[in-house]
Amino acid sequence: MSPWIQYTLLRLGLFGVTFGVLMAIQLDWWWAAIVASIIAMTVSYIFFGTLRDAVALDLAARREKPAADPDAEAEDAAADPSSSSPSSPTP
Repeated sequence: MSPWIQYTLLRLGLFGVTFGVLMAIQLDWWWAAIVASIIAMTVSYIFFGTLRDAVALDLAARREKPAADPDAEAEDAAADPSSSSPSSPTP
């Protein structure tokens, strides 16, 4: 399973459980949402560091450019007039 999916599901699950517990003790829904958000962010920051690092590495791997892009090289060669041989007649 992708680290993105795992991290997202863990954070949403943590928020849901905390929100449910706070609603069960009859806290106003907006207070429960605020407190559950803060608790979920804090717990995920402290305890899910390795998973957060895996998400960051996955993001970095997706952002890397390929070493050679054949389309870009072909477009550059077609657009660069100096790369073609001179075809002007000699006097």
